[in-house]
Amino acid sequence: MKIACLLYPNFTSADLINPITVWQFVPGVQFEFIAAEKGPVATDTGLSFNATHSFADASPTPDVVFVPGGAKPTFDALGDPALLDTIARLSQNAGWVTSVCTGSLLLGAAGLLNGYRAACHWYPREWLRKFGATPSDARVVVDRNRATGGGVTSGMDFALHMVGMWGGEASGRLIELMIEYAPEPPFGTGRPELADAATLSTARQFMAAEFSETVVDRAAQRLTASPRAATA
Repeated sequence: MKIACLLYPNFTSADLINPITVWQFVPGVQFEFIAAEKGPVATDTGLSFNATHSFADASPTPDVVFVPGGAKPTFDALGDPALLDTIARLSQNAGWVTSVCTGSLLLGAAGLLNGYRAACHWYPREWLRKFGATPSDARVVVDRNRATGGGVTSGMDFALHMVGMWGGEASGRLIELMIEYAPEPPFGTGRPELADAATLSTARQFMAAEFSETVVDRAAQRLTASPRAATA
C-alpha cells in the first residue's frame, strides 16, 4: 500500500505523526512524503519532516492520499494552487482520499468534497459547506472513498478505523493494543459541547485569530473558476 502524504510549511505535526504511527504496522506499506520541493519541511512544533518526493515526481497512482491540517498555515495553504493541483491530481487515481483536522478544507479547496460528508476541526467545520461538502461532527467520517478525521487527536482514531477497513477488525484490534491506545482525557473538555462557557469563549477567541473564513471564501471562489471544479 502506497500512502501519499502531502506536506506544506508549518502544518500540524501531530496530524501526520498520529496516522503514520498506526499505519507503519500495515504490511507492505510505503510512505511518500510530498512537498513542493524535496527536503525538510517545518511543522508547527519546530520539528521537520523530510519530503522524499516533490510535487513533480510523486507517484501518480497512490493507494491513499492523506492531507494533514493545521491552524493559520493551513489557511495560507488554501491559496497555494500548486499544492491544491497536486492533491487533486494524485486523488484522481487513489483508492482513498483522506485528511485529518483542517486538512479537509484543503481537500474541499481541491474540489474533492463536493457532495461528500466530511469531518473537520470543530471551529471551521461549517465552512466545509463552501466547497459543497456536508460537515459532520463525528470523530471519523467515511463517505464512499473519502475518509476524514476531526480535530488533531482524531488522527489516531481515524488511522485505526482505516486499518480496520483495509485489513479487518482483527488488524485494527492488534495495532490498537500494540500502541496501547487507551486515551483518558484528564479534563473532559476536548469538544465544544463538553467545555464550560469560559473555556469555550477563550478557545473561540484564540481560534478567531488563527482561522479565517474570508480565506476560505476566497478559496471557494477560486475553485468555482478553476478546472478542478469540473474534473474532481
